[in-house]
Amino acid sequence: MNHHPTIKPSTDARTTAQSHFRTLRLGTPFQPRIDALALKQDWYSWAGYRAPHSLWDEELEYFAMRSQAALFDISPMTKYRIEGRDAEAYLDRVTLRDVTKLEPGRVHYTAWCDDEGFVLDDGTLFRLAPTRFRLCSQERHLPWLLDSTIGYEVSVEEETEAVAGLALQGPTSFAILRDAGFAGVERLKVFDLAEFAHDGGTVTISRTGFTGDLGYELFVPADKALSLWDRLMVAGELRGIRAIGYTALNRARLEAGLIVANADFTTAEHAIRADRLRMPDEIGLGFMIDPDKGHFNGRRAILEARAKKKLRHVLVGLEIEGNIPAEHAIVYYRKSQEVG
Repeated sequence: MNHHPTIKPSTDARTTAQSHFRTLRLGTPFQPRIDALALKQDWYSWAGYRAPHSLWDEELEYFAMRSQAALFDISPMTKYRIEGRDAEAYLDRVTLRDVTKLEPGRVHYTAWCDDEGFVLDDGTLFRLAPTRFRLCSQERHLPWLLDSTIGYEVSVEEETEAVAGLALQGPTSFAILRDAGFAGVERLKVFDLAEFAHDGGTVTISRTGFTGDLGYELFVPADKALSLWDRLMVAGELRGIRAIGYTALNRARLEAGLIVANADFTTAEHAIRADRLRMPDEIGLGFMIDPDKGHFNGRRAILEARAKKKLRHVLVGLEIEGNIPAEHAIVYYRKSQEVG
C-alpha cells in the first residue's frame, strides 16, 4: 500500500496574494471619533477609506439631520489644490462653467467632460484666492488634470490626505457654528466661503452641502481634525448634533434631487458600454454650459449634439406612492417600453 503524504493547501501564499481583501481600509483623520460612535459597525469603502453606512440608527440619523444638525465625514472626497498665474484660465478650459465669473470667496457646482462631450465627473470648485482653487470630486483625475496643464502656468496637487473635511447639515447648523465661536459665519450666503481661526491655524467654512437644507462644509489640515470635531460636538450638544452615516445623507440628497457619479449616471471612464455614456444635457447638467464662453473640453461635441438633436436620454426623479422601496424596479413607458 502506498501512503501518500497529506498535502494541506497553503493559505499563507493565498493570504499574502489577497491581502487587500483583509487589510483594514484607510481611516480618515476623524476615525477615532467615528469608531467610538459606530454601534452598528456597518462600513463600506469610499475611495479606499472606511466609511459608515450607519452609525447607530439610519432612521434617527436622517431625522436628526432634518430637524436638528448632523455631522458627516467627507474627508475621503477627492480634493485637488490648483494654483498659479493661469489657474483661472486652466480651470475655465477643463470644466463646463465659466470660471471667470467665480469670485474669490465663492464656490460653484461644476462638471468636466472628455473630448467627445461625455461627463467624466462632477464636483465643487472653491475659489480660495485669485490664483488658488480647490476642486473636489467623486473620482480621481490627477493624471488627466496634469496632462491638461500643458501650456498653462499652473500646478495641480492632490490634497485628499492632507485636508480633512466635515459636512455640518441641518436647521441648527448655523447656531452650532456661532456657538462654537466662528465669528462672522452669519455673513456667509449660499455658496460663500471664508477662513476662520481654529486651533492655532485656520479652517475653511463654506455654505454648501448635499442635503438641500441649511448646511456648511468645513475643511481643515488633517492634524487639526479631532480638535475641530470636538469643538463642534461641544457647541452642538444642546442643539441636537449627531454624527451620521451615508445612508441618511443619501436619502436627503435624493429628496433634494442631487446626483451622484456612478450611482445616478456612469462616468465616461467607467462606462463599459457606449449606451452608458452621458452628455451634461442628458443628466440635468445642461445649465452649466455657457456657449458664449471660450473653448472647453467637449464643447464642439456638446453643441453639435444640441444642434442636431442627438441627445437621447433624460434623467428624472420619480415620486413613488406608498412605502415600498423602488430599488431594482423596472420603469416602463406606457406599460410597454422599458425606460429605466
